[in-house]
Amino acid sequence: MGKSVRRLVVIVILAGVVALSWWALKPKPYSVDLAAIAAGPLEVTVEEEGVTRIRDVYTVSAPVGGKTLRSPRKVGDEVIADETLLAVVQPTDPTFLDARSQRVAQASVSAAEAAVALAGAQVSESQSNLDFTKSDLDRAIELARRKTISERALEKARLDVATAEASLASAEATLEVRKRELESARAQLIQPGENEPRPEVCCVQVRSPVSGRVLKVVNESEQVVPAGTPLIEVGDPANLELVVDLLSRDAVRVVPGARARIDAWGGEKTLDATVERIEPAAFTKVSALGIEEQRVKTVLKLDSPQEEWRELGHGFRVVAHIVVWRKDDALVVPLAALFRRGGDWAAFRVVDGIAHIARVEIGERNQREAEILGGLAAGDRVILHPNDEIADGTAVAERVITED
Repeated sequence: MGKSVRRLVVIVILAGVVALSWWALKPKPYSVDLAAIAAGPLEVTVEEEGVTRIRDVYTVSAPVGGKTLRSPRKVGDEVIADETLLAVVQPTDPTFLDARSQRVAQASVSAAEAAVALAGAQVSESQSNLDFTKSDLDRAIELARRKTISERALEKARLDVATAEASLASAEATLEVRKRELESARAQLIQPGENEPRPEVCCVQVRSPVSGRVLKVVNESEQVVPAGTPLIEVGDPANLELVVDLLSRDAVRVVPGARARIDAWGGEKTLDATVERIEPAAFTKVSALGIEEQRVKTVLKLDSPQEEWRELGHGFRVVAHIVVWRKDDALVVPLAALFRRGGDWAAFRVVDGIAHIARVEIGERNQREAEILGGLAAGDRVILHPNDEIADGTAVAERVITED
């Protein structure tokens, strides 16, 4: 009886040792993070930086060539259509005369003075001739009253007076012409900086074509400009739109009317916007890495109330998220659970603590989630961020995060 008890005790001890050894040598489950597959909304967006711009920017130019005075406006000033003065254009000073041009001009002045003197002499001659013919007419009238001369002689005396008056008028007109020619010749001698009197109406005043604010002062200082030179830019900040340069491969997925979200613009709220148009022509743009990219300008309209984006101005940076696909009841899987296996996508599905490889067929995806078309079902649990230590059949356990 004693031997049987001792034998039983030895057996129990050996069994305990074997059990403890098995438990100690048994592989422990690998701690992993798990996520459950479930149906929910999935949205695919195109994200790109953009800038704001005023739809109608008016570049006001000099209507005529001349000297513009210092700009009376500064950037940010409020302007009213057809009232606010934007620029003043004055006539320019004459150019300097070289030695030959100055001598030619002086000779022209001398010639004009001589012509004036000649015309004055002709006026005196015509006046004297007129006085003589009038005296002769008076005598002819007296003689005709006495019947001493014929009527023809009287008419001849009257004709001589009329001819003399016409000659005097012609001489006086010629004198006025010569005086104007003298003024013109003297004007050729005016040098820059001479204080010549200007007419009262001597300037062109350029006023704002629209109400809004000054966006840019192109020519701030006084200077001489030709006609058509840009002087100032004005526009209405309330009439704002967004311009985003999308990659051509992303632009083909965007359609007019697509919804968009605007953030990273400096304000607290995310703004709503709508795609208005996608330009039909692309352009080449070199990225920061020196890679040539084909970009397409996409114009968006802000839908949020102006009170929410009042601080935005012309040329401000924003980030646009344009929605190109959305499904409210998509079966989604986190991208962190997917990995490539050959040419297919795969994930580790956990069943009863064991990891099993499942080939997955995915559809649309964004930066965080992907749509499941096959390989996984709602309620399946998958491993997030699997590493090389996890294989098909590996025992796993969900990691428990404790808060201190």
